[in-house]
Order: sequence, then structure tokens, then C-alpha cells
Amino acid sequence: MTAEQLISFARGAPSLDIVDVEGLKAAAARAFDADPAGVTAYGTSVGYLPLRKWIADKHNVSPDQVIVTNGSLQADAFLFGHLVKPGDDVVVEKPTYDRTLLNLQNLGAKVHQVTVQPDGIDVEELRALLESGVRPKLAHIIPNYQNPAGVTLSEEKRRGLLALAEQYEFIIFEDDPYVDIRFRGEPLPSMLSLDSNSLVVHASSFTKTVCPGVRVGYLVGPAALIDAIAKKATNLYISPGMVSEAIVHQFCVSGDIEKSVQTVSAALGERARVLAESIRKHIPGATFIEPDGGYFLWVDLPSDVDVDKLFPAAMKKGVAVVKGSDFLLEGGKSSLRLAYSAVTVDQIDEGVRRIAEAIEEVRG
Repeated sequence: MTAEQLISFARGAPSLDIVDVEGLKAAAARAFDADPAGVTAYGTSVGYLPLRKWIADKHNVSPDQVIVTNGSLQADAFLFGHLVKPGDDVVVEKPTYDRTLLNLQNLGAKVHQVTVQPDGIDVEELRALLESGVRPKLAHIIPNYQNPAGVTLSEEKRRGLLALAEQYEFIIFEDDPYVDIRFRGEPLPSMLSLDSNSLVVHASSFTKTVCPGVRVGYLVGPAALIDAIAKKATNLYISPGMVSEAIVHQFCVSGDIEKSVQTVSAALGERARVLAESIRKHIPGATFIEPDGGYFLWVDLPSDVDVDKLFPAAMKKGVAVVKGSDFLLEGGKSSLRLAYSAVTVDQIDEGVRRIAEAIEEVRG
């Protein structure tokens, strides 16, 4: 493999070889055959109604608690735009998804980052923040195979967060697009399923289980909240894309979604294992937690490695990474997020070897 061939650990997207293109083509044909009027019309701002019902059944809620959006990032944007005003306190994880940070800062929120531990957000650190007088509108939590840290929130901490949300009256925004891509261990209950007080708003997506190009995500929450967001959605775009949502619906009801989840999970499990082996082999002194699922592995490099210098050096060698500092208000100067979803197994070891070479070049 030559240096000209870019090996990208940058994007959390499945490689084409694990996307069920044939299944999607068949689902598209079925969608147009089954409901040509619904697929081709404007539709409604809550999304394609049969898919909305399928999602509601999956989460054991009523359909009026679901809005289907153009990707989960739009679900996030709708919720943040509805709840967060300039100057409002908001809690996010440390590190957290870079676009979450950006979107909240653009809204003028006062963002508080709370440390992520190997079993998820530090609940005691959050408790201390709340006891100090901070009253957040919401806490944004990515519970499964967190982006970027790759860790999973323990069940004990899920229950602890719900108790704090009840005590201090804030919304938990459970941002959960990776949940189905598990390749080790047993699934944990969602905070949505544990919540009896309408404290949780849950978002997810078909990006990681079907493909990113469909741009279909969704929000689950109290019916009044969903209704208010739906009214804003009507004004914004009348309706999201009915064609892609109808295709996803057919893909789901046929059972192809389960096969796709198995394909993606098996491939990513192997890639994550190979990536961990390669880091141990080529980058002595690097520390990381192997994820149980999802798309990302977070690496802390030795403290004398500056990722601001490493990033361009790695690009020159034909390997793309994302700097840890992108996911933090401060810090992350020696950390990387590596996405193993879009690289094939035979690229991984070569990619890590190139990163190791770049590290040697930029050190002191």
C-alpha cells in the first residue's frame, strides 16, 4: 500500500463493503410499490408515519412521542434550539462529540464538561457541580460506545443520572446512535426505558446501522415536547425526506435491519480488535480502553506528543486522524480519536505504523 492511498481513521462511517446496497435497492422498490402516494408527497413534519410507528414500537412508546428527522444531528439541533437559550447552563461529557460542543456554543450556552471515566460520565463530579449551584437545562450524554471516548455508561451510573435529573430538575438528552453496534458483552437498558418521570429525551439514527446516506434520525420524548418541535419543523422544511424514510421503513419491516446490524457489528468488532493490537505493537506508551461496540477508539499518546504537530505529519504520510482537542473545551493535546469503521482490516496495521512514524518525527 503506497503513501498516496489515504488511510482514514477520521470518519465514523461504515465502509461500502459492509453497507447492504442490494437490500436497500430492494427496499426502495418495495417502498415505491407499496405506497407511491406517501413516498412522493410532502408528508408531515413528524416524518413518514409508518416508520414513526416502527420506531415507537421499538422503544415501547406511543407514536406521538416520536419525530423522525434528517439524521440525528438535526434531532439534536431541534432539541437544543427548543430548550437552550443564551446563557443557559448545559452539561456535556469530557470529551464529547465535537459538533455538540460547537452547536451549544453557537446557541450561547454556558457549557460545563464533566469527566468521562472507563464506565461513563463521572456522576460524583456532576453531583458536585450541581451542589455548587449550577442548574443545567439539560445534560447531553452518549451512553453507548461514546463518541469520541468509546466507553459505555454503566447501568449503575444510568440510574444515578436519572436520580440527579429528578432531584435537580434537568433533562437528560440520551444521544444514542451507536447502541445496536455491540460486539462484546450484554446490552444495557436505555435511560429512556428506565425513566418514569419524563426526564429523558432520546435520539438515535439509522446512519450506523443502515448507511449515512439515508440521513434518517429521530427523537423520542414527552408528547408535548415532540409536538412543539414538530411545529418548528413544519416552519423549517414542511417535512423531512419521505423517500429515504420510506426506504428505511421497508428495510426495517423486512428484517434486513437485523442482518445489517450483524454484518456491521461483526466487521467492526474485528477492526477494533486489530486496531488495538496494532497500537500495542507500534506505539509503546499509548493508553486506551477497548470499546465494546461502536465506531471509535480514543488513544492517549505519551505526553511529549503534540497532536497539533502530529496531525499534519500523519497527513503527509497518508493517514487521517482527528485531534483529541477537537472534543474538549481545553486539553486533549496528546490524544487522538481513531474511527475504525471505514478502514478494512488490511489497512489498519499499515495506518497505525504510519502514525507511529509520524510520532517519531514530531517528538521533541
